[in-house]
Parts: sequence; C-alpha cells; structure tokens
Amino acid sequence: MKTIITFILVFSVIVIIHEFGHYFFAKRAGILVREFAIGMGPKIWGHQGKDGTTFTLRALPIGGYVRMAGNGEDEVELTPGMPVGLVLNDEGKVKQINTSSKVQLPTAFPFELAEFDLEDELFVSGYQNGDESQQMRYEVLHDATIIESDGVEVRIAPRDVQFQSAKLWQRMLTNFAGPMNNFLLAIVLFIVITFLQGGVAITNTNKIGAISENSPAQMAQLKEGDSIESVDGKQISSWEDLTAAITSSKNKVLHFTVKRGNETFTTEVTPKKENVEGQEVVRIGVQVPMDTSVTAKLTGGVKQAVNSSVQLLRALGNLIAKPDINKLGGPVAMFQMSSEAAKQGPLTVMLLMAVISMNLGVMNLLPIPALDGGKIVLNIIEGLRGKPLSQEKEGILTLIGFGFLLLLMVLVTWNDIQRWFF
Repeated sequence: MKTIITFILVFSVIVIIHEFGHYFFAKRAGILVREFAIGMGPKIWGHQGKDGTTFTLRALPIGGYVRMAGNGEDEVELTPGMPVGLVLNDEGKVKQINTSSKVQLPTAFPFELAEFDLEDELFVSGYQNGDESQQMRYEVLHDATIIESDGVEVRIAPRDVQFQSAKLWQRMLTNFAGPMNNFLLAIVLFIVITFLQGGVAITNTNKIGAISENSPAQMAQLKEGDSIESVDGKQISSWEDLTAAITSSKNKVLHFTVKRGNETFTTEVTPKKENVEGQEVVRIGVQVPMDTSVTAKLTGGVKQAVNSSVQLLRALGNLIAKPDINKLGGPVAMFQMSSEAAKQGPLTVMLLMAVISMNLGVMNLLPIPALDGGKIVLNIIEGLRGKPLSQEKEGILTLIGFGFLLLLMVLVTWNDIQRWFF
C-alpha cells in the first residue's frame, strides 16, 4: 500500500504541476480553459470558477489534465436531432444547454436541435417541447455553459477565446509552460533536498567533515576540519583521493599525515569493514565537509537540477545513436523505483520526484507531434509560413505522434514486465 501511495503521489504531483503551467499561461493569453481535472475517469465533484474553468475531481487519483478550448483536444458533442434542455435568461437568451440525462434542471425546457453555431454566430435553432410545426431560434450568451453527458458543466467556446485566437507567442508560451513547470518543480525539489541534507558537499578539498562516534577516525584522534596531507606517503588533495586511499586499503593500518592549524602530525588509522545493503565497504568514520551557507544551498540545488538535465540529454543522445528499448523505462519501472524510494524515506522520494519531473519536462519538449515539443515545432512552422497548417494536416500529424507514443509505451511496458517479473 505504501508503494502504491508513493507511486500515485509522485506521478500525480508531477502531472498536475505540468498541467497547471498550461492552465496559468492559457488564462493569461485569454484562452478559455474549459476544465482542469485532478485524476482520471468518472467525475466525483466539480465546481466552475469565476474565470470560466470547471475544476473537477475524478475517481482515479492518478494524474490530471486541462481542456483548452479549440486546441483539438476539447470537443463537446452536439449533433442535429439531439434532444437537449435549454435554460434562458430574462432576455430570452440561452444561458445553459443540458445534454446529460444525469442532470435535471427545473427551469429547462426540452429542445430538439436542428442547427447550431456556438463559435461565431452563437445560436441554436430547433423544435421546442416536441412541436415540429415551428422551428425556433435562440441567441446563445457568450458565456453560456453546456452540461456534458457525464454531468460536467463547462463553458461554450466562442472563436475569440479559442486556442488559435491567441497570438503566436502566447500559444508557444502556453505549450512550453507545462515542461517549464516541470523544470521549476525539479529545481525547487533539489533546493529543498540540499537544505534538508544540511548543505553542499565540498569535494575539492583535503579537509574532513564530521567524525562518527566510536569510529576509527575518532580513535585516531582526528577532528572535524583537519586537513589530510597524505596517506601512506600518497599526497591527498581532494575527497576523492582520500576515499580511494581508504577503499584500496582493505582494513590494514594507514599512516595519515594531518595538518591542524599550524601543527602537522602523523597518526595511525585502521579502517573498518562494514556491510551496507549486501556490499562490503571500508570506512574510517569521517564525513565529507559541507558548505552550509544559504547561498551554497540555493546554488547547489540549481546545480543538481542542471546536472540531472545534462545527464538526461546525454542519455537521449546515446539512445538516438544506439537505439535500445532496454534503456527505457515505463510505468512498471517507475512503480519499482517508487517502491525502492518508499523504503528509503521521504528524502529519496523527493529525489525521485525531482528526477522524474526533470525527465518529463525534457521528454515533453521532444519534437514529436502530440507532445508539447511537437506543438512548439508547429508554432515555429506557422511563424515561418505566416499561417498555420490546416486542421486536417495538423490532425494527421498529431494522430501519427499519438500512434508512435502508444506503440512505444506498449513496447516499453511489456519490456518492463519481462525485466522485473520474468
């Protein structure tokens, strides 16, 4: 159960933060966000905000999504001949259209649609109360709502609030905002982790940090801040040099030359073998010195985020140069990592969340149709051409992208199952 909760928490927070980026910048661009959903599946709860966005909580507590008007992913099904319920305002204009059998509006009257336009002319026409002798026509308010078949009430999407009506740079920023939020989340998490760890490790020094109780270092009377000049005559200039000297010693006596203030002396240290997670390691009980300043913690967290992104880009380059599905991990691999992280504590869970958030941000910027990166490429093409691709061509490219991603997901998931279970 703990593993499942960790998996859901990690995945959902990352996705919701990603979607919030799209939502925030879409609203600033005047694009109508019809729904912001937390979770997937059937609706449990919904509330429409003053900005026209309906916030919903759905049954499956995994991930979430936003529905932006007119971006090809948000369609409200209305067809000629469909029975609906209409609610009029005091001026006789439609303020609500009910297409759901699950919702009953006491002020609505039955209406059979014949013609409608909810984008430009904003009207519905058809037959009222089953009377087909006279076709009635009603104007629809710009901010009217539709109750969809599952009971979710969303705003209609007139042309001026649709995605394509925003300026090109605003659409590009809206597309980029999701990955950007993932990068920001990763940076914040890495900074928090650095603060919780107490600072940034200083590895380019021969000074030692804290001394463990009853350790070989304490027995040898070493103190925090001592500089290790040499071990068995080998000069020590960094933490890496000291670690290598101790590790290669097995558990034989080492002769340390130590500088403390203006005094230099020698002492004998006998490393101790310990078993850590099934592996035998050699230690003397000293910790790496830490820079505990606020500046170091902030910059250290940012550096970790940058290093994480650089490692991912190198891995992607290697994957492109030498394609191998075994280098990829899907939901099963993520579940396995969440399981290991849950065993090791909250700090490891935060680290996993930071790494996955960075990965999701980078992967979403790949120039594949259906991903944010693919949409940005289409924005760039539009800027170069001076006009967007036709909806048909864009739809075909998006369908190809979805097909490729779906196939890749199936292959990766099957590979994960074979790797972890067989």
